[in-house]
Amino acid sequence: MDAQALYNALKPLQEKKGYYFNRTMDRTMDILNGLLKNKDRYGYLACPCRLASGEREEDKDIICPCEYREPDVKEFGTCYCHLYVSEDKKNDDDISKIKVPERRPRERMPF
Repeated sequence: MDAQALYNALKPLQEKKGYYFNRTMDRTMDILNGLLKNKDRYGYLACPCRLASGEREEDKDIICPCEYREPDVKEFGTCYCHLYVSEDKKNDDDISKIKVPERRPRERMPF
């Protein structure tokens, strides 16, 4: 599977849930490619914007869509990676200007 195929598979499923892909396609495809690299590397779609341990159980909170997506999108209109945005942000051109703080607790980080 490549990034475009992943995009095509996820887009209708996530939009039904009220989550939209960032319209900056370079950013979106970079993140989707990172997810696919992590799938090859670890066997699961670990968030490429965070450091994964390689242990599925330890990383279950950052398997995309991560458990932080909902509160991030609700509060900021975008997730930490700027992959997913809310309906009211779906037409914004530069989501990257929105700073979303890291919600993952330090004790869950593998360093």
